[in-house]
Amino acid sequence: MAAVLTVGAGLGVRTVAGGEVAKYAGDALYTVLLYALLVLVAPRLRPPVAAVAAAGLSWAVELFQLTGVPDDLARRSVLARLVLGSTFNPPDLFWYLVGAGLAALVHTGVRAGTRAAGRPDAVRRAID
Repeated sequence: MAAVLTVGAGLGVRTVAGGEVAKYAGDALYTVLLYALLVLVAPRLRPPVAAVAAAGLSWAVELFQLTGVPDDLARRSVLARLVLGSTFNPPDLFWYLVGAGLAALVHTGVRAGTRAAGRPDAVRRAID
């Protein structure tokens, strides 16, 4: 659900905002999406670990852009452009950290809320 909401938020930002606001919100949401996918694949990841992993993956993709390979692939494939981007932009590195931090905060809040609500153990284990 988090991944779907994140993609929806990204599309929504593009609809209502333009320029740098949409670009940098998209950068942060890219990392939020990676965070959600990491937690989906490894649900026991703790928020700090998931945040570092998502930010690290985002940084790796951004630094990969310095090679020129993503730009070449982006010219041939819309999917490659969406996943890998095309050109290195140093401020993106900051916005990836913002996205990872926000995702970790929300994840922490959701985990705390399920504990406080007294969910059955099986549900808590699935969320944790």
